[in-house]
Amino acid sequence: MKNILVLFGGCSSEHDVSVVSAASVIYNIDPTKYNIYMLGITKDGKWYLYDGPVDALPEDKWITAGKLVPAVVSPDKKVHGVTVMHEDGYQNIHIDVAFPVLHGKNGEDGTIQGLFQLAGIPCVGCDMTSSAISMDKILTNTVADQNGIAQAKWDFITEYDYKSGIKTLDEIVEKLGYPIFVKPANAGSSVGISKAHDHDELVAAVDLALQHDTRILFEEFIDGYECECAVLGNDVLVTGIVGQITPANEFYDYDAKYSNAASILNIPALVPEETRDLIAEEAKKTFKALGCSGFSRVDFFVTKADGKVLFNEINTIPGFTSISMYPKMIEASGISYSELCDRLITLAEEKWGK
Repeated sequence: MKNILVLFGGCSSEHDVSVVSAASVIYNIDPTKYNIYMLGITKDGKWYLYDGPVDALPEDKWITAGKLVPAVVSPDKKVHGVTVMHEDGYQNIHIDVAFPVLHGKNGEDGTIQGLFQLAGIPCVGCDMTSSAISMDKILTNTVADQNGIAQAKWDFITEYDYKSGIKTLDEIVEKLGYPIFVKPANAGSSVGISKAHDHDELVAAVDLALQHDTRILFEEFIDGYECECAVLGNDVLVTGIVGQITPANEFYDYDAKYSNAASILNIPALVPEETRDLIAEEAKKTFKALGCSGFSRVDFFVTKADGKVLFNEINTIPGFTSISMYPKMIEASGISYSELCDRLITLAEEKWGK
């Protein structure tokens, strides 16, 4: 049987979501086809090969629930796997495919993908370059503009330019108007994002975003429905049933995604069928433009006034929890969660074997 390495946790602000997603993934990988190795990363960056109950992953109960042995992914292609540091010596474990379930920084920004490329280990999902571009909202928007993908008006500022006065918030307001969405360039799951209605809120939003990154993205407010599309594949792409979010909060922030059960998920989306078809086509176009592979969730707005479809963002390691949209949209198209995991592993082997 092939050895599959599932990575979870990490130092990002999305650590708590990662451990829940990883548990769902592990439960749905066929144990009759694959040997599963679990590699956990604590919030302070310690790596351990974990041997214990899967249901202990949420809330980081795994740290005390099972056996932990320090381990790392070796960049040495001869090892092609994990080096485990036992008290009485080192052990190398060959890994056939890595399945990173690491949301946010150091998980979907190309860093871990780069390590697997060095190690020669096929990795589920996007490669280093497409992960890095897709994680950086400023770069993503630039690529979208260059490929004719419709999106909201936007602008950005660096911490240096902001604090030195080289570029002012007044310039951004003049271009975008209020309200304005303020986002760290590199953060996931709506972490550090705010909706500013006036100058004071805008300053506070920038201060919050700067806690997560030194480059800040600004986007005009779009009065529309929030729709999402699951894309699966490498060269030949399929999509799940397009879904729609009705946020419990003013916008689909971190709390609305993972904590507040009042958020409503509609599959299929409550928009005309031709609009859902357009979203699916735009999602595949965006996926290709960014050089993605394996899977991604692509998010859009559908304007209430005239039904225009506008690209919002892409997530290259979308949530895989029990309430996450990606697996739900794929399941609605007839692909079970277990089959999805199997396809992702196969896609990784096809992509990295070339």
